Amino acid sequence: MVADDGAQVGIIPTSEALRMAQEKGLDLVEVAPNADPPVCRIMDFGRFKYQQQKKLQEARKKQSTVQIKEIKVRPKTDEHDYQTKLKHIRRFLDDGDRCKVTVFFRGREIVHKNRGQDILTRVVADLGDMAKVEQEPRTEGRMMTMLLAPQVKKP
Repeated sequence: MVADDGAQVGIIPTSEALRMAQEKGLDLVEVAPNADPPVCRIMDFGRFKYQQQKKLQEARKKQSTVQIKEIKVRPKTDEHDYQTKLKHIRRFLDDGDRCKVTVFFRGREIVHKNRGQDILTRVVADLGDMAKVEQEPRTEGRMMTMLLAPQVKKP
């Protein structure tokens, strides 16, 4: 058992530990119940819970969420539209998000899957070392998708 001031008391009966805690106006808190014998501390339980909550809040604040953004293009997408979509992909990757690039085919366009493959290859080439391909292009029905992730920045 450990007292609130950090002093270790040793192995003592529970009733004795409770009496010591009451004398100091504090609580007897079981810290490690699975230990043999169980480890207890004499402390202010309300303050302990408050500190735990603050630590959890601080950890949550530092945590960042990574989203998957999606950009859709067609095999017949013009140059200016392509550049605009490429700019959006760059912005998503700069923000630290992953980006899913989807080429969707309409009608008879599905016959020219190589055009969709060319567009996805061009996207990877234009982004250079800014992005890495997390999922290679693959066809699912009338869509061809590829997943890009931001390249890890070296300090």
